[in-house]
Amino acid sequence: MRHQLPAALWLYLSVCADAVAQEARPVLPPVPEAFATQGVPNLLGRDDIQSYRALPAYHEPAWVQDGFVATGLLPPLAQRLPREPLVFSAAAMPDGIGQYGDVLRHVTGGRPEGWNFWAGQSQGWGGVEAGTIECLTRIGPLFQVHPDQREPLPNLARDWQWSPDGLHLTMRLVEGAHWSDGDPFDAADVMFAWQDVILDPELTPLYGTTPDVFGPGTTLEATDPFTLRWTFATPFRTQALFAMATGLCPAPSHLLAPLHPRHDAGATYDGFRNAFGPDYLGFPTLGAWVVTQHRPDEVLILRRNPWYWKVDEAGNQLPYLDEVQYRLSTWEGRDLAAAAGLGDYAGLDHPELYVELLRQLAEPDAPARIEYGPRILAFSVLFNLSGNGWGAPDTRAQAVRDLNRTLDFRIAVTSALDRQRIGESLVKGPFTTPYPGGLMRDSPFYTDADTAYYPYDPAAARHHLARAGLLDSDDNGFVNFPDGGDDVTVILLTINADTTSRNLAEAVVSQMAEVGLRVVPQSLGPMDVMAREQAGAWDWLLRDTRSELLTVVQSTTELAPIGPESFAAHRAGPDGTLDLLPFESDLVAIVEAYLATPDPAEQARLMGEYQRLSTANVYAAGLTQFGAPLLIHRRFANVPVGMPVWLYSWGEDALLRERLYVPADRRSGEELLPGTLPPPPG
Repeated sequence: MRHQLPAALWLYLSVCADAVAQEARPVLPPVPEAFATQGVPNLLGRDDIQSYRALPAYHEPAWVQDGFVATGLLPPLAQRLPREPLVFSAAAMPDGIGQYGDVLRHVTGGRPEGWNFWAGQSQGWGGVEAGTIECLTRIGPLFQVHPDQREPLPNLARDWQWSPDGLHLTMRLVEGAHWSDGDPFDAADVMFAWQDVILDPELTPLYGTTPDVFGPGTTLEATDPFTLRWTFATPFRTQALFAMATGLCPAPSHLLAPLHPRHDAGATYDGFRNAFGPDYLGFPTLGAWVVTQHRPDEVLILRRNPWYWKVDEAGNQLPYLDEVQYRLSTWEGRDLAAAAGLGDYAGLDHPELYVELLRQLAEPDAPARIEYGPRILAFSVLFNLSGNGWGAPDTRAQAVRDLNRTLDFRIAVTSALDRQRIGESLVKGPFTTPYPGGLMRDSPFYTDADTAYYPYDPAAARHHLARAGLLDSDDNGFVNFPDGGDDVTVILLTINADTTSRNLAEAVVSQMAEVGLRVVPQSLGPMDVMAREQAGAWDWLLRDTRSELLTVVQSTTELAPIGPESFAAHRAGPDGTLDLLPFESDLVAIVEAYLATPDPAEQARLMGEYQRLSTANVYAAGLTQFGAPLLIHRRFANVPVGMPVWLYSWGEDALLRERLYVPADRRSGEELLPGTLPPPPG
């Protein structure tokens, strides 16, 4: 059902959208169909989950003690653990203290590119990075933390304290932790990640962290081997703590520094990036597991890290699981394998499979348990809004960018989208709902009243194309550039390995053709799409929405181009300048004001302004929003109630896999490398 927007918002739109709403009139977004949502998490305090303290005694699997410690291949466990390790509370574990042994079997569509996370290499997705990379803070488990305490959890940074003026942040690191090859961890590993990766314009870590995320003028120094001191230009920049959970992850500087051009004049960036390819085994990690075997297009095997720095309350070194397997298949194969009991975990983000999988899992003897989450996944079409040379566009691409920067053109595109039909092209029923763009419906800052939703209206789309100067001057069914130019041809960049992306791209191409706009899909591999996205070599980009549009408290700097590289769809040109559209300047001011205030009421007001301005100006053309059921094999214990596939982070991190265990009477017996530890690096 469509509703007219409130008069106050109409007045706002008449000013900010140049009064074009008379032709394509926005309405309130449609109300989603009712559908069962995920279970309600048992909410905890931040301090209820973990602490840092010494315990009277420590324990590890008997096979490690007998085969490696007793034979002198490993030092005693107490020497491998920090003085005060991270201790997981038994009371916060759904099923309590676990038991050692067994395996977690993943099936994945990813392939490892290499192990140098700090040079932007993917380790294969599907949770591989979450099992090998540890950062200063942690955000995955925040879904079960009381809302008023949802600041990132301590991790390798065990605590922190703000100065009274909020301009300085002092962090204490865990003392006595080691990399998986036994090398000590200290502040030098953090400083390498900061100085030689994040501040180096030639490098960007896998999750795209740039200096913009931490704020202009931010500096970091190590005041001693286990203390860091941050200095910010604006007070109480708590957003930086979220960035420290994904992008500022300590690097094995003892291995990487000798290959970095700043440390060796003869080194090259290509050499630094490619020195640790997918067949390099035992790459040092601070994570619970270490890459131990890789057979291309077949399997990736991770084994327990004997130097891991976390324990349970009984002093048992984690993880409980000895092995993690990744069968290298397809993403759709992952979902089917989990439903059949051949894989152990899947976040179902392919709606095309929902109906059949839910039917299978409703059977009483189904091997997997399922929880249906809220609609926290969505797709949009992003417009490349940089008009001053980012990505070196040719004549055609520059002309498309000029159109992207034209409000009539963006309104035409969003009005041509039949979002209901797009959702039904993936799956029938209440699983999907139209997504206008902007903040997602499940964001704590979202309201219908703040959202300008342009409904499907092909006639209005054609009208706005004409207002943008685009007419079918040669009568071939497609509009031409002004003054009798060629057909307007837009390249839509999308991922070829993802069925949902391909289906959505086909729907967009078809619906744009219905109003006379030629869109040509260009499907590439995930890493190629990421490289093209970062390089600016694209017209439109089909992309799943990101955390900044859901939680807002993380990746907030990505809501608008507050820096030359902060916003995915509008980065600076070769000269470093941003050619912001007028409404973008307002969005930048809103985001900067949000970052500067700790007042929740003011933050909510500002995000309401952000939503009104971004959706009225069609900052991105939203497509569809859907929930994501979680599948996990029934044999596992310590699975939190109401665990989302994605919220603050992907479920593989939210699950706290290092606490996951299998009771002895449910063992699978499917370890591929039983009784082995990771090899030395090489």
